[in-house]
Amino acid sequence: MSGSIRMPPGTDQDALPLVPRQRRPSWAAPDPVDELATRLEEFIAAAVHPDEIAALLESDGMSDDQIREKYGCKDSFSLAEELYERVERRHPEPPGPAHDPWQIGLLGCLLRGVVFALPGLGYVLGAPLLAGPEDGLGLPAGTVPLLAGALAGWTWNQGLAHRAYSWLGLGDKAAARRSLLVGAPVGALLGSLVALAVAPGHLGAVAFAAGQSCYLGAATVLLVMGRERALLAALLPMTAGAVFALAQPVPEVARLALLVGSLGIVGALAAIEVAPAVRQSGDGKRISWSAGFAALLPFGGGAQDGKRPRSASPWLAGSLPYAFFGLGSGALVVYVALGDVLADGSSNAAVAAPAAVALTLSMGPAEWLLYRFRSGSLAGLRSSSTPRDFWRSTAVTLVQCLSAYLASLFLLSLATAAVWPHAPGLTGVRLTALLLLGVVLWTGLLLQSFGAVLSAVVVCCGAALAQTVALLADVANPHVVGLVVYGAAAGALASLVCWQLGRATAHR
Repeated sequence: MSGSIRMPPGTDQDALPLVPRQRRPSWAAPDPVDELATRLEEFIAAAVHPDEIAALLESDGMSDDQIREKYGCKDSFSLAEELYERVERRHPEPPGPAHDPWQIGLLGCLLRGVVFALPGLGYVLGAPLLAGPEDGLGLPAGTVPLLAGALAGWTWNQGLAHRAYSWLGLGDKAAARRSLLVGAPVGALLGSLVALAVAPGHLGAVAFAAGQSCYLGAATVLLVMGRERALLAALLPMTAGAVFALAQPVPEVARLALLVGSLGIVGALAAIEVAPAVRQSGDGKRISWSAGFAALLPFGGGAQDGKRPRSASPWLAGSLPYAFFGLGSGALVVYVALGDVLADGSSNAAVAAPAAVALTLSMGPAEWLLYRFRSGSLAGLRSSSTPRDFWRSTAVTLVQCLSAYLASLFLLSLATAAVWPHAPGLTGVRLTALLLLGVVLWTGLLLQSFGAVLSAVVVCCGAALAQTVALLADVANPHVVGLVVYGAAAGALASLVCWQLGRATAHR
């Protein structure tokens, strides 16, 4: 009896043989544990630990004495373990369709893309303000102050928008309005001063750049607060006038009236949107600048009653990467738009415009496809049982969404090149560079949604810096430089995205 059990050859000597459960004879009384397991089968099958069953037994009023007397177990925990072993695990899906927080309508995203692109028609109406000799590098008149003011505005307003969204995420809409109330005018002033600093002698272009900076600040307010339709309505008169000006001559007074009128409407709508941030005092309404700066600066400024803890306020450092991403991506878009001008020395702005318009319009489908990817990755997280399966599922979704975005960008580039006056046809080099830049922008936005914004910032700003140095040093044709830079940046960002795909926490 003390000898070891003889095991068949090839079996693990450390494993004990499986002893089958003895069947109860037909004449024996039913096992009360089996009866209890049958009665509680649904709950037991869905339990992930015996303690859940023990809690249910105790909630039903079963004492340890009753359990010992009726079921032959010493307490509720031993009975729960016995029930857990007898019932097979079954984890049913929740009733009804699974909640998907990433569902969004396509029409709203397309509307945002259109709103992003329509202000470009303002350059058609503002042509008289930009008349003059060519700027440096053979660029059209007024290009340098306009680009400098635009890059400053994109940088500032990207960071401002992130800060306002951070307050909205904390449920403090008042603090978001206060940060926009102060941040938008500061950004407009900053863009105007930058334009003045780079071209102090071109007052017409500086004035246009100042209006551009004011528009960027007001549009940021409306877009953050979800007022895309109001912004579109405000831009319609200017859009109609610009389209008419492409076909027929329009007096300068009418051009300026359309520009100033549209800018005034957008500014008024933005002021109405942040009006709740204006504090009511005894002598009337006055702007709470201190509260606005408190919401804008790193030390917070949450609810006006001061009940929000300081640690719950978003810090300024969290918005800086988004501002630099706006700078880097904006510089890359400028270079792809001015590639022909820099390469050929042509001052014809129409040569560069179709690429910029196509990229701007594509931001609508890009946003919708980002939401589709997050929705697909969430579905893959539910359906996958291993990390490898989850990575494969998200990789397939990534390829589908990125391919759809590139297809939309390709079609938009063909359409804009076809309808734009005097625009040359798309060559293979131009189209490849445009599509590679589309990969850079879309994967950069995807990394932002993963919470890896620093990686996207380093790659985009590094690419913009490399292209700037190459153009200033005149090491190669600007088209070739752009193709190499965009390809390298796209490869780096795609690798970072693939590394993030299998991390379930990145998809939260």
